[in-house]
Amino acid sequence: MAPLIAVHDVARSVAFYERLGFTPEVQWPTYARLVAGENTVLHVAVQGGAPPDRPSVALAAPSPDGSTVNAIVVVQVPDCRRACAELTASGVELLTEPTTPEWGGEIRAFVCDPDGHLIEVNERLD
Repeated sequence: MAPLIAVHDVARSVAFYERLGFTPEVQWPTYARLVAGENTVLHVAVQGGAPPDRPSVALAAPSPDGSTVNAIVVVQVPDCRRACAELTASGVELLTEPTTPEWGGEIRAFVCDPDGHLIEVNERLD
């Protein structure tokens, strides 16, 4: 699976996801394909009208206030606390500090990307 999310500014989004270990494989003003490792792909595209091959469905980024989202992007990292420290140092505000949920098995924290997509920074504990 390789999700595509709607954004307002591709370059700004690429810069954000690079901090989470992604590298742009393709980048145009309106689209980017980002990869992390061998099997992780994330597409970002400028929100807008429906193209000819899906004429009744347009892309839209989350609402500006970020109070409601329709999906969460989970980004697996080797060290959640380190990744969150790096994000914080670069000016990204954490919604929650890294914690282990009551069911265990992971450490996770939440941030929003520049367009308001909810991102779970997740470290699996094996």
